[in-house]
Amino acid sequence: MERGRPRGFDTDVALDQALRVFWRDGFQAASLSALTEAMGISKPSLYAAFGDKESLYLRALERYRRTEGERRAQALGADPDVRHAVESYLLAYVRSLTDPAKPGGCFVLNGTADCDQADTPPAIRDALRSTLKISEEAIKARLQRGVEDAQLPRDTDTAALAAFFFAVMSGLAILGKNRAPRAKLTAIVKTAMQSWPGGNPSGSAADR
Repeated sequence: MERGRPRGFDTDVALDQALRVFWRDGFQAASLSALTEAMGISKPSLYAAFGDKESLYLRALERYRRTEGERRAQALGADPDVRHAVESYLLAYVRSLTDPAKPGGCFVLNGTADCDQADTPPAIRDALRSTLKISEEAIKARLQRGVEDAQLPRDTDTAALAAFFFAVMSGLAILGKNRAPRAKLTAIVKTAMQSWPGGNPSGSAADR
């Protein structure tokens, strides 16, 4: 592309389309042909705008974190009731997993399915693992706030409880990838919330 010449496509729109391909196929299985077809651009245009396939994937992952991830984080932090906050976070995840307009499952967990292959770039493995850690740490931090606010017992093992809810999310993602109905995933969340320390004195966010 000549210097100063405007691109003939919207890079944000093209990146969103690449995200969908990676979300559906993962890094390894997503071909350049599938990516350029979905993005509506040529391979030279892809390289000029985004770099190689690895760079494009990392850009798509960052976009996912800024959109899907931040929306769920808002659900986690918005409710002053810690139990409702965690449940709302899980239910927001369920809505994303079961949205018929989106590829099935979770972009990040779908991506980890092949991230341990020898030819997966280390930067991609590290970025996916870091994103997963951020999600679990966000839950842990919200639980810790609940302890500090006296909404949870002082002896609550927030690390173990966060790991439990993150494990629930991982299972939900597998079911979402296989297009399990939203009602089934919502019921799993309600069942998981029964493990909440002290029970469920203030009702369920799913019933609001």
